[in-house]
Amino acid sequence: MSTRTLNLDERLYDYLLAHSPSEHPLLTELRATTQKLAAWKMQIAPEQGHFMGLLIELIGARRALEVGTFTGYSALVTALALPDDGQLVCCDVSDSFTAVGRPFWERAGVAGKIDLRLAPATETLDHLIAQGASDSFDFMFIDADKENYDGYYERGLKLVRRGGLIAIDNVLWSGSVADPAKQSEETQAIRALNDKLARDARVTLAMVPIGDGLTLARRR
Repeated sequence: MSTRTLNLDERLYDYLLAHSPSEHPLLTELRATTQKLAAWKMQIAPEQGHFMGLLIELIGARRALEVGTFTGYSALVTALALPDDGQLVCCDVSDSFTAVGRPFWERAGVAGKIDLRLAPATETLDHLIAQGASDSFDFMFIDADKENYDGYYERGLKLVRRGGLIAIDNVLWSGSVADPAKQSEETQAIRALNDKLARDARVTLAMVPIGDGLTLARRR
């Protein structure tokens, strides 16, 4: 019994992975491919992928939205968890990073579920709202430039239906959010959003210490 979350050393982390569901082989391959890139740390951890996939299934999501796709690992997680007629709209600005993941989406047979939009995410989200897509998404994952997190969240509250779920990554920011000496623009942006979310009556909230910290906000 423990009254607080355990710290995972390498042995316990390996045990956790060994007793988690088997990772889809294409997710494993994509993760290995991404780890060859200089920016590989932008990818979510496999246990976070398992967790997000389960959440998507639990809420019966059919339409999902992603802000920040990188090499497509989280998009593949989401698309695999969605039903056959599900749809995922991905927002990213990098053709080179997303190009890494697209062949994996094809090989997994889920490319038809993924609508990748290469443009600033605020533009894509505003366009969706203008098209009448408010209240039409079940799940949203935010994992992009931290300075714009608040703007993505506010747009997400319009696009995600009541009872839908917004998942926000990197909310612990490698511990920097709790260190007064850390004052980068990104750190301050995450701190400000965390403070806002903690008192936001529009959502039911849980901050989960998985990966680099994942906040779950269920729209009321």
